[in-house]
Amino acid sequence: MFGTLALVAAAAFAGAAIDIGVAEHPARLALDDDAMLAHWKPAYRRGFMMQATLAIVAGVLGLVAWWQSGQALWLAGAVVILANWPYTLAVIMPTNRELEAMASRTAAPESRALMLRWGRLHAGRSLLGVAAVILYVLAAQPGS
Repeated sequence: MFGTLALVAAAAFAGAAIDIGVAEHPARLALDDDAMLAHWKPAYRRGFMMQATLAIVAGVLGLVAWWQSGQALWLAGAVVILANWPYTLAVIMPTNRELEAMASRTAAPESRALMLRWGRLHAGRSLLGVAAVILYVLAAQPGS
């Protein structure tokens, strides 16, 4: 049961990350610089809370599934989904801080360059989420 719940949480994380990368962020980039930054700030805050929670839940549940089963793929999936935390803090957070410090009313061309960088960096979160889902699916296979 814990493995199934870990898979569901990891899939929700991956789905949200992919949606941001293929729908939300490209739509935001179609806006002018001021509107783009004004939209990103609250969307980022809300998305961070949702994705951070999903990563923790998926990771903890994967660890419990590993502890119960001894199946190393559960541990691998948990490590990968939890890797979103250090990845976000070390790789994405510097760009987030720069964007947060900019005033939306006076967004300059630098904000667009930062937003383009942010989109590329965020794709790493999608990859980690999908990798965790694949590991959890493999772990859930009978006889694995």
